[in-house]
Amino acid sequence: MAAEVAGAVEIRGALARLRRVTGLPIAFGGLVEAGRTQMRISELSGTHTMSLRSLAVTSGNGLGGKAVALARPCAVTDYSVSRQISHEYDIPVAAEGIRSVLAVPVVVRRRVRGVLYGALRTAQPLGDRTLGAAVAAARDVEQALVVQDEARGLLAAARPEPAVVAEPGAAWEQVREAHAALRALAPRITDPELRAELLAACGLLTTSAPGTGATLAPRELDVLALVAAGATNAAVAQRLGLRPETVKGYLRSAMRKLGAHTRGEAVSTARRTGLLP
Repeated sequence: MAAEVAGAVEIRGALARLRRVTGLPIAFGGLVEAGRTQMRISELSGTHTMSLRSLAVTSGNGLGGKAVALARPCAVTDYSVSRQISHEYDIPVAAEGIRSVLAVPVVVRRRVRGVLYGALRTAQPLGDRTLGAAVAAARDVEQALVVQDEARGLLAAARPEPAVVAEPGAAWEQVREAHAALRALAPRITDPELRAELLAACGLLTTSAPGTGATLAPRELDVLALVAAGATNAAVAQRLGLRPETVKGYLRSAMRKLGAHTRGEAVSTARRTGLLP
């Protein structure tokens, strides 16, 4: 359910951008339902009626179903009379007064995860610029869903069984790597609930000792977590989207706060005080 909510947020944002960039009066879309061959229209922007709300579109049927089946953008100039599509959804489409429509699939790892639609209430061709903007909006959603998938995979990896937590060695190193990856990924998550869940999972992997007096800023902790996982300053900069000089600044600040003179000493102190797993 959380994945669906996060995906709907991305769809909603993409529809708003699509209308803003293209000037299309109508945009709508939704996600393909898990384990099923249909997508459900859940997000509406610029519509006058609720006729499309919660409409289930089966793969292969109508324009959106065709986009799902073919995994590529599709468009028609006049929906109600087009011979390029089937007409199972003519009634709700006509109720909204839609004529020209495009449908662009959201494809993640070769699987269609959703569809974005843009539409006019007049029968006229939708040009390459409009189609290009719709494809770009779908790519934005695809990238966001990839990041969310990675985040959930890391969350699963960061919830080890108690026996694994207590076991030193390679298993514990995997937990440390998961912690570093979670912290590096969190700033890229646009959904605030998922980002908060990621950071909460990071907290579960540490046991900050009371009375240590050492507190690190989030970015200082991000840098130190990756350093602890064996990353160089250049690699840390690439993972966090920072300049190498900025990484050095965060690392120096963390070392000063921890009373450490070397990177290794800073990592050891952070682990001893529970700031790092």
